[in-house]
Amino acid sequence: MTDYNEQLEQLKQGEISSLTIEKEDFLDFRKVLIAREDFKHFRGAAYHHGVTIYTYTVEPSK
Repeated sequence: MTDYNEQLEQLKQGEISSLTIEKEDFLDFRKVLIAREDFKHFRGAAYHHGVTIYTYTVEPSK
């Protein structure tokens, strides 16, 4: 199983610039994402065929 927490931490620390989540992985990823205290700092952009690319922002979304 993919360690989404580790990948989100790498994104937060700037070790990676973005994180791509495929449609079939989205629900498992989302469970991990919304459990994080800093989840509002991660911004997802949806693309064709259910692909979502996440980036980290200093300012949390509202």
